[in-house]
Amino acid sequence: MKKETRIEKEKQTVRQMIHFYCRHKEGNKELCTECRELLEYALKRLDKCPFGEEKKTCRLCKIHCYSPKMKERICEVMRYAGPRMMIYHPITALKHLWRELD
Repeated sequence: MKKETRIEKEKQTVRQMIHFYCRHKEGNKELCTECRELLEYALKRLDKCPFGEEKKTCRLCKIHCYSPKMKERICEVMRYAGPRMMIYHPITALKHLWRELD
């Protein structure tokens, strides 16, 4: 079994948060075009992260690699989905919080 990398864990978290936001806040069963674009953008940014496996969570990062428009959008998603992740995806939420301390 292949060990999941830190980047892969961050991708999983952002994927869950965007899906959660699109379904619960926007009421979509499938990702809408805007959320799909945001997810693709976020995954590409994670692929190009210069910190690699030394990466902290994006919230704690010293480099702000998102465009202003996408940064605003991901912040909106995280403000909505973040607190609710403890209820709907507690394991993912706790792991994410742990990575912030790590």
